[in-house]
Amino acid sequence: MPSLRFVSRAAACTIAACLALAGCDTRQSGADAGVVAIPISVPTPSPGALSVLTEPDQGIAPVYALLRAAQHSIDLTMYELADTQAVQVLETAAARGITVRVILDINREKAANTPAYEALKAHGVQVIWADTRYAATHEKAIVIDRSVAAVMSLNLTSRYYSDTRDFAVLDRQPSDVAAIEQVFDADFRHANTPAPTGADLVWSPGSEPALLQIVNRASASLLLENEEMALPAVTSALVQAAHRGVAVTVVMTRQDDWAKDFDTLVAAHVGVRTYAPTAALYIHAKAIVADAGTSHQCAFIGSENFSAASLQHNRELGLLTADPGVVTSLASTIRSDAAGAVPWKH
Repeated sequence: MPSLRFVSRAAACTIAACLALAGCDTRQSGADAGVVAIPISVPTPSPGALSVLTEPDQGIAPVYALLRAAQHSIDLTMYELADTQAVQVLETAAARGITVRVILDINREKAANTPAYEALKAHGVQVIWADTRYAATHEKAIVIDRSVAAVMSLNLTSRYYSDTRDFAVLDRQPSDVAAIEQVFDADFRHANTPAPTGADLVWSPGSEPALLQIVNRASASLLLENEEMALPAVTSALVQAAHRGVAVTVVMTRQDDWAKDFDTLVAAHVGVRTYAPTAALYIHAKAIVADAGTSHQCAFIGSENFSAASLQHNRELGLLTADPGVVTSLASTIRSDAAGAVPWKH
């Protein structure tokens, strides 16, 4: 994660189709062999199975409500937990006899997470530090009662709630929830087991092929928000999309680390729109919408940034779907954010 954030601010579409259109090889090799599996099919979700939370518009109250609704169990994986109210909700749940398990990042955010870690441990929560074999455990996910999961781009960090663009998907698809729980159980034991796909899940390490192929398969439009533009393969794929006539819009918070990539994108007629680091809205979301409004629309929401660390070395989780409600909601928000930003100028 870049330091800018901390120092500058006072389905009709299947993953199989997304990959097959570009002939993607989904095999993994080396140390990560077997760790990640690219989903091979995405069943059309049943009505109401997926819903989107948009932050800061909806506020954090729906997330607190989700935690408070637990009757049997809460499993939470979080890159950064610095929210006393969220910690109190977890402690209260444990006091009610609910099984509460929490995994917190140690490699990058130990200092930020230590107060929550110590408070939770003192109040009956089963809290552990994440497996150090990942460069970071950057995943942000919650499972309640093994029946509903939240796949999020936001951390539970209260100082960012009021001005940070983030998304979460509430997922009630049983296959997804079971897969997320299976990975949580393994990560809680620090076990090196393959990540299952669920219906439409995208896991890191190893999510780069799936994200690139969302871009590569687009034929009409691409809308993207991300915190980082640090992977040449992503920049190249966006340039190629623009060259084949796709209308590409990228919305980010301005950071000079990405200036060269932004210049390359603008030269290819990609619409790069940026917010100043001091603006009222900070773009932390990690979202892609391809071909919104067409019969082959796709949307991605997750924790993955466009960086080698995020896609190749971290523990991350995202979701790819063609659900019309999810696609429409994401597309509307990203277009609105683009309208409020300014064109990139070096």
